[in-house]
Amino acid sequence: MINLETPKKQAGLIDQAHQLAMNMLRPISRKYDRAEHDYPHELDMLAALIDGVSETGATGGAGAGGVRRDDKPSGADRATVRNGANLASVLSVAEMCWGDTALLLSMPRQGLGNSAIASVANDEQLERYKGTWAAMAITEPGTGSDSANITTTAVKDGDEYVINGEKIYVTSGDRADSVVVWATLDKELGRAAIKSFLVRKDNPGLKVERLEHKLGIRASDTAAITFTDCRVPAEDLLGSPEIDTKSGFAGAMATFDNTRPLVAAMAVGCARASLDLTRDLLEQAGVVIDYDRPAQSQSAAAATFLRLEADWEGAQLLMMQAAWMADNRLPNSLEASMAKAKAGRVGSDVTLSCVQLCGTLGYSEGELLEKWARDSKILDIFEGTQQIQQLIVARRILGLTSSELK
Repeated sequence: MINLETPKKQAGLIDQAHQLAMNMLRPISRKYDRAEHDYPHELDMLAALIDGVSETGATGGAGAGGVRRDDKPSGADRATVRNGANLASVLSVAEMCWGDTALLLSMPRQGLGNSAIASVANDEQLERYKGTWAAMAITEPGTGSDSANITTTAVKDGDEYVINGEKIYVTSGDRADSVVVWATLDKELGRAAIKSFLVRKDNPGLKVERLEHKLGIRASDTAAITFTDCRVPAEDLLGSPEIDTKSGFAGAMATFDNTRPLVAAMAVGCARASLDLTRDLLEQAGVVIDYDRPAQSQSAAAATFLRLEADWEGAQLLMMQAAWMADNRLPNSLEASMAKAKAGRVGSDVTLSCVQLCGTLGYSEGELLEKWARDSKILDIFEGTQQIQQLIVARRILGLTSSELK
């Protein structure tokens, strides 16, 4: 049974993440928000520090544990509760995003593609790809949240696959040294034929076309990438090359089961930052938030704050549940979507409400509240929009297929 308290063995890691967020990320947050597309070189030292911590075995890095569908607990392990790399990752990611979400997304070797590798790659590939910084390329100009309609193709040619297509909104698409590309082996076979490939950035045929100018997470580069007769060794197809029409989209969805709790953690961290600063600003203005009195007997501002904080806690607990289930090798697709849907909505609601509660201080650049409101919106969109998450949750609860409930 999941314990809703933060595991004691991870308290040190979480405290370290908080200290890094406060002392390294917060001070340069505004600088790189204004200097969009400039690489934050301060992160190189931070990445080296994280590598050193990882080598000690204290953590496996963001999403390092993955959601391995073929690795089920058995025997004594079935009765053993694990608080492993996935739970450590979401808790530390939330703390780092308390500092700055865009800078967390800019961390070397911590790309969303690394989570895809952790979930889908076989053991040999996991070893071979150690140390890579992988972006993840899913979205296409005509295909947003409906990943099953991917048009990028991968055609087998001898010992290689030839990839053709275009991907947009690729986080760290310019800075990463490789890209996990989703492509279809056979359009006529639908979802089951969609596979992911690790493509190195120096591979002929891969071209970064442009960097996007964005509302938020400006410190993170977001690229449009084209693939023109891009040849990839067959061994770089992640997982099994077999097309199993019975399992359908399961292999590809294992990636989302891993990354959605991480995105939920980003929203939880950013919202927590807004709540902490707003509480301080309200208290400076004479608004006291009393946790021992009913909300309806306090000021409107205090009552609103208490509602926001309660909503935030629900998002945090869903995030922890999804990650804990992954650590214990339990199917977590429903919980991953619930966490992403809840945290994405809560993140936008909390950060915008905090701007409103703080008035001119919230709207000006004198504080980071307006920045957090801009940053949080993407966390309700990428890795599956709010509407898509609600649709997935409804399908799983009602036991309906995608064709039965659209």
